[in-house]
Amino acid sequence: MIMKFPLSDLNKINNLNPQKGNLILAEPFMEDDYFGRSVVFMCEHNKKGSYGFILNNKLEIFLDDIVPEIELKKINIYYGGPVNSTNLFYLHQLGDLIEDSTQISDNIWTSGDFNQIIEFINMGIIDVTKIKFFLGYAGWTEGQLATEFKSNSWIALELINEDIFKTDSDNLWKDILKKRGGKMKAIANFPLNPTDN
Repeated sequence: MIMKFPLSDLNKINNLNPQKGNLILAEPFMEDDYFGRSVVFMCEHNKKGSYGFILNNKLEIFLDDIVPEIELKKINIYYGGPVNSTNLFYLHQLGDLIEDSTQISDNIWTSGDFNQIIEFINMGIIDVTKIKFFLGYAGWTEGQLATEFKSNSWIALELINEDIFKTDSDNLWKDILKKRGGKMKAIANFPLNPTDN
């Protein structure tokens, strides 16, 4: 395959830094079981470290498999990242409804009273398309993510009308890049293996 520009030139188009409430996308050839072609929603990024959730790695289990109190079946769970991967986390758009929620951006929260969430789901009060559950999260220690950006491992993008709660996430990485057009669209079409024609 002939690339229009070398991957080392990602820093020329990747002029954003990671920040809370935005996305980071794995570079196209990242060979990592956890992060290959991943889209991460950033919940925090500061001098002490960073964390977020991988949005596009749906697991083959459902919420009622691990939380038997949930009466509504087949609510998806996603692999959020390798940190605390046996713990359940969630993002939601229910901050005005769920006590103790932590606001990340305009209409996205994390945390909150889980017992209340279970109760509200069972009562039909919660629209489950406004909440996304994860096992684990993606975390970086002080300076680690900045170092990975210097090596062009990630692309930082503002969140632009992406529905991070949608369940059809198989093509999320590609769709987000295509939406930006130009060189980002070209990146979206790179094969998984750079030697492929």
